[in-house]
Amino acid sequence: MGPLITLIIVLILVAWLLIANIRVVPQGQAYVIENLGRFKCVWDAGLHLKVPFFERVAKKVSLKEQVLDFPPQPVITKDNVTVNLDSVVFCKVFDPRLYTYGVESPIAGLQNLSATTLRNIVGELELDQLLTSRDAINQKLQAILDQATDPWGIKVTRVELKNIQPPREIEEVMTKQMRAERERRQTVLEAQAHQEAVVSRAEGDKKAKILSAEAERDAQIALAQGRARSIELVYQAEAEGIKRLNEAAISENVLKLKGIEALKDVSDGRATKIYMPSEIASVVTSLGIVGEALGVGDATKVDTSAKPKAVPKADPCISDETSRGGREAAMATMRIQDDLTNR
Repeated sequence: MGPLITLIIVLILVAWLLIANIRVVPQGQAYVIENLGRFKCVWDAGLHLKVPFFERVAKKVSLKEQVLDFPPQPVITKDNVTVNLDSVVFCKVFDPRLYTYGVESPIAGLQNLSATTLRNIVGELELDQLLTSRDAINQKLQAILDQATDPWGIKVTRVELKNIQPPREIEEVMTKQMRAERERRQTVLEAQAHQEAVVSRAEGDKKAKILSAEAERDAQIALAQGRARSIELVYQAEAEGIKRLNEAAISENVLKLKGIEALKDVSDGRATKIYMPSEIASVVTSLGIVGEALGVGDATKVDTSAKPKAVPKADPCISDETSRGGREAAMATMRIQDDLTNR
């Protein structure tokens, strides 16, 4: 029984040693292994077996990106204004060996390096430049830290200034400046709006006057065109009437009768005297009864109290018929004049 028990104990010890020296490295981590105090290798994610009593896990390193939020620190600007800056650094380990043996405390070293570099960068800027140049400061600080931490196995991926806190007095001055700037912008905007309104109103009045003038011009043109068209139509109608009269071949007696009717219309006016051409007298004489029917013959009453008018003597050189026709024409003319006078 003695050798069997010893064998069982030995087997149990061997199994315990194997189980105790089996290591499983999680994803996103790396183990730094030392053999008798010296660096041997780096275990990546997976199953690994460690030699007992000779090898040990010197450091467990996270390969994930880390967010380091450093506390605020006072920084003096170029114009001697003390501001508190709160920065955030994003980094990750790209070489576990350098991260383990490059520096004693990598995170503390990175924090101090960030503070000193930030003081150097901000010390070259004034407060206004500091407030408006965050992107430039972040890029410059990230480049310097990344280059400085390469021997430590750290890769600085990004740096952000989370907060910039100036003194209270400076904040009050900045608030007043901001209020004054806002008021100035408001005044400028109101002036521009008033100017635009005045200009728009003037342009509207101008356009209204132009449209009114154009409308009046168009109305005058339309009225003139209408008058011209009406005159043209009247003349065309008269021309058409004359043309038709010419085509109808009206006799001379009808034309004479129309002339007497026109003379009657003229005598209805306000004129007290009408000078009748000699041709009318011959017309009246030739028509005879027709002239009396129209009111220009013997039907007109003659004032008997008036003195008899002297009858011109007959010219011996003229025949009896000619002198008789002339006398009758003269008498018809006098009757027409008396008739117009009585009217």
